[in-house]
Amino acid sequence: MTTHVAVIQTPPVLLQRDATVERMLASIEEAVGSGATLLVFPEAYIPGYPTWIWRLAPGGDMALTSELHARLRENAVDLAGNTLEPIQEAAARHGVTLVTGLNEIDSRYSGTTLFNSVVVIGPDGRLLNRHRKLMPTNPERMVWGMGDASGLKVVETPAGRLGSLICWESYMPLARYALYAQDLEVFINPTWDSSDINLASLRHIAREGGCWVIGTATALQGSDIPAAFPERDRLFTPEEWVNVGNAVVIAPSGDVVAGPLNREKGMLHAEIEIESARRARRSLDVCGHYARPDIFSLSVNRAPQPPVVFTET
Repeated sequence: MTTHVAVIQTPPVLLQRDATVERMLASIEEAVGSGATLLVFPEAYIPGYPTWIWRLAPGGDMALTSELHARLRENAVDLAGNTLEPIQEAAARHGVTLVTGLNEIDSRYSGTTLFNSVVVIGPDGRLLNRHRKLMPTNPERMVWGMGDASGLKVVETPAGRLGSLICWESYMPLARYALYAQDLEVFINPTWDSSDINLASLRHIAREGGCWVIGTATALQGSDIPAAFPERDRLFTPEEWVNVGNAVVIAPSGDVVAGPLNREKGMLHAEIEIESARRARRSLDVCGHYARPDIFSLSVNRAPQPPVVFTET
């Protein structure tokens, strides 16, 4: 089974949810027009990754940090609402599988805490999975809460069995193993890390898991930051590359078959053959004949971890 993948790394409209969704709809039309049936968007794409956290000193400009966080919260996605409906309808209309990162708000309990989440939308428009980043990295912990393992799942799609870890979650060996153990065929890594070291890690994962690997950050220049962004000109210069993107598709052998797409605001296209993942595991199957369950064991608690349980008498 061959799948045409489009990895999209055009910039979102930072801190503007509805405008970012409109941009995604345009990208979906373009990708489908090129024959893509699996579409992948970057980490925290709606309404954009909070890149300012790496530029403002912790405990420094609290007024600006608070304002930016408030705008991020106001433009976050509530999965209990209808924010994703246009995207889900587009996926169903074109019969494509879509994976995207987003800032998710916890509307059920606190109404305030944000999570760095990735969702998989099936070709019928249904939400197949929502995974919240288990451990935000460094200053990200001032933005996002920690997720549980309820979304640490591999789901069946026409594009293969998909699983996703976000950014540096890919460095968590037990999280990777939890996905490998679910017959993973396509590992998707929406990320902000566009470094060569991250590329080397993704190649390792492809070889280790015997799976296809798709990774992308957001190609973003200072000039892509909207004029309405508070103190934009102090934090960014128009010509700088805030992130170079580096969308990539890697075969189960560890070989790069497309990309990296560096300093280009566009799409990376590739054809992937799912059967090659199973063939790659003939000699190395880390959750099969290469495992030693008599020596090692892993237990994963996928039960949701709500902050409170109400009992009605």
